[in-house]
Amino acid sequence: MKITIGLSLSLTGEYSPMGRQAEIAIRLFIADANASSALRVAGERCEFALECHDDASDPVRCAEIYRALCADRRADIIFGPYSNRLTGVAADIVEQSGRVFVNHGGAGDELYARRYKMIVGVLSPASDYLRGFVRLLAQLKLWRKRVAIVASKSPFARAVASGFERAADERAARRRGVRVRVKWNGAFDPASTPARLFPALARNRVNALASAGSYEHDVAVMRAVASSRLNIPVLGCVAAGVRRFASDLGELAEGIVGPSQWEDSIEIAPALGPTPAEFARRMVTAGAGDSPDYPAAQIYAAGLLTAAALAAAGRRDDAMLRDAFSSLQTTTMFGDFSIDRVTGRQLGHQMLLVQWHRGRKVIIAPESHDDSGSLDFPSGLRLLLAGVEMLRLSRRDDSRESLGDAELEESDLDKNERNHD
Repeated sequence: MKITIGLSLSLTGEYSPMGRQAEIAIRLFIADANASSALRVAGERCEFALECHDDASDPVRCAEIYRALCADRRADIIFGPYSNRLTGVAADIVEQSGRVFVNHGGAGDELYARRYKMIVGVLSPASDYLRGFVRLLAQLKLWRKRVAIVASKSPFARAVASGFERAADERAARRRGVRVRVKWNGAFDPASTPARLFPALARNRVNALASAGSYEHDVAVMRAVASSRLNIPVLGCVAAGVRRFASDLGELAEGIVGPSQWEDSIEIAPALGPTPAEFARRMVTAGAGDSPDYPAAQIYAAGLLTAAALAAAGRRDDAMLRDAFSSLQTTTMFGDFSIDRVTGRQLGHQMLLVQWHRGRKVIIAPESHDDSGSLDFPSGLRLLLAGVEMLRLSRRDDSRESLGDAELEESDLDKNERNHD
């Protein structure tokens, strides 16, 4: 029996660096699965085939591909594309066709708020991305952690920022002095935005800043802030979880923290498939070059999980397959897997937190998570000057500012917060 996986990936265009990694990974999965001869559905040996099309990072092209895949059922299993933007386009089409949609590449929370019945989330949703950063900020041995969040207006960025703010408002974080003081919501233009944003960061004595947006947005924010005279010692952004971040930022990447769905150095004893290190070695052999980023691990894990769900379902039936995914609780080299039976949202997988040290990523959570404060500061002049600024902090917190593309709002803290901060 042949089972065809159909999908689009961005082999050209804006998302091509990740799309090409994902293509190598899904082809590697199919080669591994077919070589093992392990997949059986209702006792019959099965082999995987692949129908993969280049969506060119274009939503219109992506929609055309998924309409064709669903209309004539050329594929038995539908995998999503890479990126939140394209996944949203494909998910609507696949849901209307009543097909299972294996989402390995879109982290937006709105995908699960739409109450699709057939979606299966493999990766952690966007609102979880920076929660670990807040937890580590809370552990720092600083009485006040005055935080800024700089987010674009994309749905993905809004979800990341909302999750960050909710984590910062939790009792444990507030008791340890974490306060969001400045919020920027909108495009970040290196030529004009610092003139509006940086004075607010200085007024509020911000000593930790997080950025959420596209890769280009995060790199622009981190480059501007790290090279400025603000001397903010703790910096974090979503883009820091990607391997090319250090080469794009150079020395400015030192000490910057980011979330990661997966790292090849994480120690996992998976129930399904290879270990993270083994997978990384296989990817390099398959032509990926350096060690792969998490999009490659996500789609390979999606293949492993699909094979397990097919075996459990016993038929190539979409309703039975979706039910098998709902009952599946296991571990791959990507981490734990379990989904919400109704929404398909991923529940089992846990985000990692990494930090850049001398050109390489180091996992600092959960491996280095402890009560003593495991978040390292960057070295050099930025840290020294920031330390001087922290010593000058008064016990008064002036305001919380919210900045957008065309407006600036300030509001006083309530009296209870003034008395306890």
